[in-house]
Amino acid sequence: MEETSTPRAQWLRGVLDMCLLALMAESSVYGYELTVRLAEAGLEVADGSIYPALARLRKRKLVEVERRSGDGGPARTYYRPSEAGMETLRSWSHDWNQLATSIGSIINQNARKES
Repeated sequence: MEETSTPRAQWLRGVLDMCLLALMAESSVYGYELTVRLAEAGLEVADGSIYPALARLRKRKLVEVERRSGDGGPARTYYRPSEAGMETLRSWSHDWNQLATSIGSIINQNARKES
């Protein structure tokens, strides 16, 4: 069976919830805005990935939701981390930093051997 997604896409899928919580921690945001902010950070994520992730976070009670009327348009749903979401973000961030350091160490060690 051939793998069609890139390693980068697979990695992003694994950390998307953490990235969304981190963006929400800055300020309440709506779904499309999350897509834009991820793209600005160099992470292209389809709307079709954002909304299921938001539903997962909501189901786990990691986000709080607020409906706000739009400026002449339909109401938007804004998301922000709940208290449990902030605790989870802190935990995931710590784990991510440890993992990234470990992986970086392995990759850099291999790069030094090839030099």
